[in-house]
Amino acid sequence: MRNTELINIEPPPSAEHKFNFRGRFTGLAATLGPVVLWMLAFFIVPIFMIVVYSFCTRDDVGKISYTFTLGNFSRFFDPMYLKILWDSLVISLATTVLCLLFGYPFAYFVARSRKKYRTILLMLIILPFWTNSLIRTYAWIILLRTEGIINTYMMNLHLIKEPLHMLYNQGAVLLGMVYTMFPFMVLPLYSTIEKLDFSLLEAASDLGARRKDTFVRVTLPLTKSGILSGCLLVFVPTLGLFFIPDLMGGSKITLVSNLIKNQFLASRNWPFGAAISIIIMLIMFLIMRLFTKLGGSRDKMEVM
Repeated sequence: MRNTELINIEPPPSAEHKFNFRGRFTGLAATLGPVVLWMLAFFIVPIFMIVVYSFCTRDDVGKISYTFTLGNFSRFFDPMYLKILWDSLVISLATTVLCLLFGYPFAYFVARSRKKYRTILLMLIILPFWTNSLIRTYAWIILLRTEGIINTYMMNLHLIKEPLHMLYNQGAVLLGMVYTMFPFMVLPLYSTIEKLDFSLLEAASDLGARRKDTFVRVTLPLTKSGILSGCLLVFVPTLGLFFIPDLMGGSKITLVSNLIKNQFLASRNWPFGAAISIIIMLIMFLIMRLFTKLGGSRDKMEVM
């Protein structure tokens, strides 16, 4: 008897199989297509244009000349621009610290409150998002200006003899920043604290640990991911806010966000404004890398 080899021949794909494959591909393209086009049109292309413009020059009439140069980046290292960058980083850091100092106790209080009150307290946090931030900034101007509500009532109550100058300084800018970015700190903190196992705190108390030691050794490490998430959500966007320094700081306060806006709109020096934008994006990238090394991604942080 001869040895015969059995050859398995796969049948050709049926028409139904081809139809299913085409249907899945069409469905996938219909689902991801708008997202890809959106990211391409409003993220990838603008970033590419900013990178190209940063290496160009500007002619005498303000038009872009496509001549390669590194002068836009070297110009930014002038002491005047470095001081603006330093002031921006200081205000962003101060905003982050103040939001954390005020936001952590508030988030802890909301997380430990009863469920029927928790919804109301969360609504108080989310309520500012229902109003445009520009309108809320103008509301602060009405409150703080020399003829504003606060100075008027204080003078009527004879608490002061002349109006206080509460606007157009760094304090006013810092107040506006903290007020605007406060919810972005509270929500990640609340999300982390709510999932905290409070039986661990009770166990630490039963073992004789004081409240201070329990907070430092138990609560803070377990909520580190929320702290890092909130700090990242506050610090990075604060560098890009330009309308608050414009409105509450006036011409006395110039941050790097105002500098970029002025280069694009007022000075019409797009190459220099693009170079500053690239530098700020690199700084933000380094901050995010620092956040990752501090352990935010390892702790599976939860952002709102």
